Amino acid sequence: MKNENLNLSFRSEIEGSDPATVEEIVRSTGYFYDYEIPVARELAKERLAKGEESGYYFVFAMVDGKVVAYSCYGPIACTNGSYDLYWIVTHQDWRAKGIGKKLLLETIHEVKKLNGRMLIAETSTKDQYIPTRKFYENNDFLLEATIVDFYEIGDGKAMYVKRFV
Repeated sequence: MKNENLNLSFRSEIEGSDPATVEEIVRSTGYFYDYEIPVARELAKERLAKGEESGYYFVFAMVDGKVVAYSCYGPIACTNGSYDLYWIVTHQDWRAKGIGKKLLLETIHEVKKLNGRMLIAETSTKDQYIPTRKFYENNDFLLEATIVDFYEIGDGKAMYVKRFV
């Protein structure tokens, strides 16, 4: 059940403890392969080490100062204003409270500030990811492409796009 009384805040500056927090959040969901989890942590470490030069941007959603969700996004090379949404993940204990939607809106706000004109989200076509696909669809993303058997046989890629202009 959604709780509109959450003391929810956002920050986009990365902190030293964030790579471990990112890993904890991703691990809590049970949605990701074991080999994907270190990638999430590594992107946070890359941002911490290189700043904007890394090409990775983050928004952290906090309830009472504790990070409970995050997004990671970045510009797509050789494009003008196209951004990838690499990760948007809410800790399992905080799902279904409206945090993901608010985090997505904050992420879109940040992408627009960077002169972004579209945000692209990719996810699996497996049944386990029906809620993820519905999340994008419910937030005005359009399914623009599907690649069958992309990740492995029986696991395709669904590509969603949200345009701002």
